[in-house]
Amino acid sequence: PGQAAMYAGLQELGVANGEDLKETLTNCTEPLKAIEQFQTENGVLLPSLQSALPFLDLHGTPRLEFHQSVFDELREKLLERVSAIALEGKVEERYKKLEDLLEKSFSLVKMPSIQPVVMCVMKHLPKVPEKKLKLVMADKDLYKACAVEVKRQIWQDNQALFGDEVSPLLKQYILEKENILFSSDISVSHNFFSPSPKTRRQGEVVQKLTQMIGKNVKLYDMVLQFLRTLFLRTRNVHYCTLRAELLMSLHDLEISEICTVDPCHKFTWCLDACIREKFVDNKRARELQGFLDGVKKGQEQVLGDLSMILCDPFAINTLALSTIRHLQDLVGQDTLPRESPDLLLLLRMLSLGQGAWDMIDSQVFKEPKMEAELITKFLPMLMSFVVDDHTFNVDQKLPSEEKGPIPYPSTIPEAFTKFLQENRIACEIGLYYILHITKQRNKNAFLRLLPALVETFSDLAFSDIFLHLLTGNLTLLGDEFALEEFCTSLFDGFFLTACSRKENVHRHVLRLLLHLHHKVAPAKLESLQKTLEPTKQSGEAVKELYNQLTEKLELRKPSPAEVTETPSMELPLPAVPTPASR
Repeated sequence: PGQAAMYAGLQELGVANGEDLKETLTNCTEPLKAIEQFQTENGVLLPSLQSALPFLDLHGTPRLEFHQSVFDELREKLLERVSAIALEGKVEERYKKLEDLLEKSFSLVKMPSIQPVVMCVMKHLPKVPEKKLKLVMADKDLYKACAVEVKRQIWQDNQALFGDEVSPLLKQYILEKENILFSSDISVSHNFFSPSPKTRRQGEVVQKLTQMIGKNVKLYDMVLQFLRTLFLRTRNVHYCTLRAELLMSLHDLEISEICTVDPCHKFTWCLDACIREKFVDNKRARELQGFLDGVKKGQEQVLGDLSMILCDPFAINTLALSTIRHLQDLVGQDTLPRESPDLLLLLRMLSLGQGAWDMIDSQVFKEPKMEAELITKFLPMLMSFVVDDHTFNVDQKLPSEEKGPIPYPSTIPEAFTKFLQENRIACEIGLYYILHITKQRNKNAFLRLLPALVETFSDLAFSDIFLHLLTGNLTLLGDEFALEEFCTSLFDGFFLTACSRKENVHRHVLRLLLHLHHKVAPAKLESLQKTLEPTKQSGEAVKELYNQLTEKLELRKPSPAEVTETPSMELPLPAVPTPASR
């Protein structure tokens, strides 16, 4: 079969091949003469060459080597010529030349030495004849060998085949996102949201998809359809990120053929700049509002796409951070939330983003209704927490009189807990407020609001993105972990309430302990180690993290001899594993 492939298609062109030589030699009386005749008929027909060939023989250069080098040289020249034809003369003429060339050479497409030329001709044709495309598609090896320009022409009429190509990339993308959320590096300064949009767009999957789509609107639409379908099926918000990244990657390359037909382009471009700054400034807020207000009657379907762009966690993160900043400013200005148009716009966009799944699922394209109580009750309540902190800090600085220091408010309004349970937008903003106070190392406020996180809307407080950010921010309160009371509130009062029913929470707690175990009160650490032991049902990731933690704790245990010599256990002494720990 290998031999057959080498000569594939030569017979159809009337060119003699190995099989012909074999037949000639089988049926002749004088083999040497027959070989000479075959060489003359099929050699390079240049009169000046006939006298030169014996000269090569004297140097011991085999004819095969000579013919091979001539062939390689000619093939290179031909490839260069094909690329040149694709750029010269009138459009119809150049493509006519290439089509004629394809017609003549296509029968040799399976011949490894000629294949590159045939593929090169097809690559430069904007429309390869249907019949040829079908032949390429039907042959696995040919399909694999052809350029992406040719594959695009095959894909645009074969959604299933295109889906098979795209599917592994989408799986890889989701996996990469999840790996970042569960990364063993826990830090405030470098987290899931740290990379800039431009850096993210350089990722392998986005780049590959961008290349597969090229300038082909039909393929772009297919990818968007895949993303919508997967988002509906899984509710996984990372598909929304990819939707925005893909559009902006095509924007970076100035692919106007696609950008001009995607109605979300300008909105996404403006939002992208906000995400880069992690803040929505007034000028951009006006622009974004203009796009939302400009959705015309009969075009409401664009809201489905805009909501998906706003559902991207990077967009939500930017909107939520901006909301918290606005609320703090309003406290300083003695202004109520309902009097701030900028704040209302942020809430409108958060609401549209959070409603993406419902909108695409129901196919009812209208902006979700904002609950008045969110603006008149919940946000003022958050502002009152900010005021509590200010008051407490001022009180601490005043000279204490006989009545003694004023304690930090420890109760939370029941309405706050209720909002977090029943209102998605309130819950999102509440969680970001808790991240904010943790980042400020405000232990009092953190412990006060923590009980409200046990039951939240759709378990948002146990979602990977929130826990990833919370564990990062908690590293700033590292010293508090030595206190039994703090650990009990954080672990028993929050994390452990969900550990057994939610594997991801189990993983995040183990990540946190791997990072902070040396700060945790020893008695508490011991009980946590028992509680967090994986069950038979636990996944590999949990077992792996638990084993890492156990190893770290074993290394910290001093041997009995060391304890008597050095009562201070803080010294970094080399650990000697006890037989039991093996």
